[in-house]
Amino acid sequence: PPNILLLLMDDMGWGDLGVYGEPSRETPNLDRMAAEGMLFPSFYSANPLCSPSRAALLTGRLPIRNGFYTTNGHARNAYTPQEIVGGIPDSERLLPQLLKEAGYATKIVGKWHLGHRPQFHPLKHGFDEWFGSPNCHFGPYDNKARPNIPVYRNWDMVGRFYEEFPINVKTGESNLTQIYLQEALDFIRQQQAAQHPFFLYWAVDATHAPVYASRPFLGISQRGRYGDAVREIDDSVGKILSLLRTLSIAENSFVFFTSDNGAALISAPSQGGSNGPFLCGKQTTFEGGMREPAIAWWPKHIPAGQVSHQLGSIMDLFTTSLALAGLKPPSDRVIDGLNLLPTMLQGQLMDRPIFYYRGNTLMAITLSQHKAHFWTWTNSWEDFRQGIDFCPGQNVSGVTTHTQEEHTKLPLLFHLGRDPGERFPLSFASSEYQDALSRIKLVVQQHQDSLVPGQPQLNMCNQAVMNWAPPGCEKLGKCLPPPESVLKKCSWSH
Repeated sequence: PPNILLLLMDDMGWGDLGVYGEPSRETPNLDRMAAEGMLFPSFYSANPLCSPSRAALLTGRLPIRNGFYTTNGHARNAYTPQEIVGGIPDSERLLPQLLKEAGYATKIVGKWHLGHRPQFHPLKHGFDEWFGSPNCHFGPYDNKARPNIPVYRNWDMVGRFYEEFPINVKTGESNLTQIYLQEALDFIRQQQAAQHPFFLYWAVDATHAPVYASRPFLGISQRGRYGDAVREIDDSVGKILSLLRTLSIAENSFVFFTSDNGAALISAPSQGGSNGPFLCGKQTTFEGGMREPAIAWWPKHIPAGQVSHQLGSIMDLFTTSLALAGLKPPSDRVIDGLNLLPTMLQGQLMDRPIFYYRGNTLMAITLSQHKAHFWTWTNSWEDFRQGIDFCPGQNVSGVTTHTQEEHTKLPLLFHLGRDPGERFPLSFASSEYQDALSRIKLVVQQHQDSLVPGQPQLNMCNQAVMNWAPPGCEKLGKCLPPPESVLKKCSWSH
């Protein structure tokens, strides 16, 4: 079976690659990867936020099913900060577990984000190896009110961000992408030498604020620090593909590049990316929050230079990877991901819906070219007045609302081919509106009638469960005393 490499970016937007029209054209390796493979202009994450999206990728299931959502408020985004009590439930079957059973060696490099307490450790959920961190690289912290985030090698921590693994928030300098690249290259070489099929999940986070790049890449982009990080990632992807060629395993290696959610416009332009022509960004269920760059590469198998208009989802990577390994998805649960191999190998198109959830709420759905919004919301007036803006420079009256507006009776409908920026809602009276809506209503009805939500994992928080004393801290003299344990509901403001 072929090797499987999933390259997952963090907060990278649809408009960040040259091949998607970024004006500076600073991603030659990714552009070449697209020229040698297949580009998906309509590929979606399963959520406009990091943790739920990653949980969806690794389970092939919507976050509402796998528990990566909150019921603490209506339509609230939630993720896994240090104080979260929950994480990936043992009942979920993850892609690395299934591939490992089929004889694959499995490694995660970078951000896990599916819970940081011992029972959620990636090595307990199918990965053989891990180098990276359980949470985002926010910081630095004083190790009193909050500990710095640990970096793990396999079971044990080997240091913390801002300590053994420096990130200079002022200059943006950090060697982490180079370290993550080296981990990937070493793993590929080892598995190739052992003649082992492998699964590499390369989840780097340099493009997530605070954005960083290593010294040779700082200051080289037209786009500022964010562009520096993108250039370093592009260079790294080039080196990974080049190693596969050098080892003569390119034709037996399936590589897919995408991102966990849209660019964080709240950090733009210096520390956030571009969502191209799309509306808003991360945290929202407009196109800019969930449409992702996506490239599939498998020389001699996926015909070069193809563009597929298949509606794709990050959850498809689960089912497609299993198909590559000759496996069927688990039959005892609902799997939302499709097998995209017929699309990639034969150019087949499949009709399928894309569901846009924000927390526990179905906000929108896309079916072929039409997108229907049942709820619109950017963020609250209160947040917005404090300068938190998810749609800078993009106010569309009646669409980018600061109150949660319900449209379930008369959804707002857009034709994404003619109007990718969601600026011109179709007239309720038009026959196009009526026809599209009747098709969409059927699909939504089916989805909601059969939906059994999972136990919400992102409701409860506790300062005592933060990364005070991760496994391995004794050896390093890095254990910190935890505060008193106080369980409370997490507060999710948007």
